[in-house]
Amino acid sequence: MKVFDFSPTPEQQEMIEKATAFMEEYVYPNEKHMIPHRGLPDEILKTLQQKVKDLGLWAGHMPKEVGGMGIGFVSLGLLSEIIGRSPIAPYIFGSMAPHAGNAEILWHAGTPEQKRKYLIPLVNGDIYSCFAMTEPEVSGSDPTMLQSRAEKDGDEWVINAHKWFTTSAIGASFSIVMAMTDPDAPPHERYSLFIVDADNPGFEIIRELPVMGDHFAGGHCEVRYTNCRVPAENMLGNRGEGFKLAQLRLRSGRITHAMRWIGVAKRSFDLMVEYSLKRVTRGKTLSEFQTIQNFIADSATEIEAARLMTLYTAWKMDQGDEARKEISMIKFFGAKILHDVIDRAIQVHGALGITADTPLEGFYREARSARIYDGADEVHRMVVAKQVLKAFQKR
Repeated sequence: MKVFDFSPTPEQQEMIEKATAFMEEYVYPNEKHMIPHRGLPDEILKTLQQKVKDLGLWAGHMPKEVGGMGIGFVSLGLLSEIIGRSPIAPYIFGSMAPHAGNAEILWHAGTPEQKRKYLIPLVNGDIYSCFAMTEPEVSGSDPTMLQSRAEKDGDEWVINAHKWFTTSAIGASFSIVMAMTDPDAPPHERYSLFIVDADNPGFEIIRELPVMGDHFAGGHCEVRYTNCRVPAENMLGNRGEGFKLAQLRLRSGRITHAMRWIGVAKRSFDLMVEYSLKRVTRGKTLSEFQTIQNFIADSATEIEAARLMTLYTAWKMDQGDEARKEISMIKFFGAKILHDVIDRAIQVHGALGITADTPLEGFYREARSARIYDGADEVHRMVVAKQVLKAFQKR
């Protein structure tokens, strides 16, 4: 008989304990060294990354063949929940977007030479990368409108594109760019992916966008590809597979995002509860007031609901299910819970909550973008509704 088991396996429990201990000893104490939009200084980051590798906790999203942990989606989710408690931890554990997603594309679609040149050093943390898809002139929620073009010229492709929100472009060794190669093909078969080295004379970082939040190293940049020539072998996968390959980077990415959000929400929750127990006003601790108790009860319930939804989705994916409906559910539900819990935690802290003396104000600024990136909430709601209606009509 097949049953659900909510307890971690011995291997998962060991992973959880090792990661938790590492966070306490090495990650939280080093948060004070984080530089906005640049992350940790290399001398600190590289030392901590090596310690993670020595513990066997490096690159949980990647297979062992290329230096990762080779764990399933549930295990990846459990690890991401712990890593998510700190903005610097994903970099320290070798699982930060966009590098993680780009590595997955290279693993699934890269040629042996592309894997040797780009994948192995990327997974190892020796180089960084960026992903160029979103464009300022068209709606990001409808990628079939992308205006970028790539035209074949002999043994080369010539790319002309204007992109923005290219995360981590500053310091990246290469980008993966989506551009139209077949304008007459069906909408989702018109685009292809290309690897472009950062030293390509046609690649230009126009500016680093001034955005809300400062946790992403390398910034969110506006970039141009002007008559950017790349050899034909720099195409990733087959011609017209751009959308298909782009989806690959989102599968485990949405599990890690959603579980990291749980980690952020839990840390915010812990700070809220701790402060409510020690802060005294009108002769009582904050925890004795019903409004604060409602904050605590609602937050505890919502965090647990989002956590179980995400782990269930990860479990379905481990069974080979695409879990498209569930992935969309955890994306918009998790983003809402993330925002609401941090908001309550700030309210409980009062004026202290909007200072940088706690991590809450930084968490809050970063949380707002969660409702937009990797698909706006409205798009994911539409996906869920369509799937529900389709299943209902079939019945």
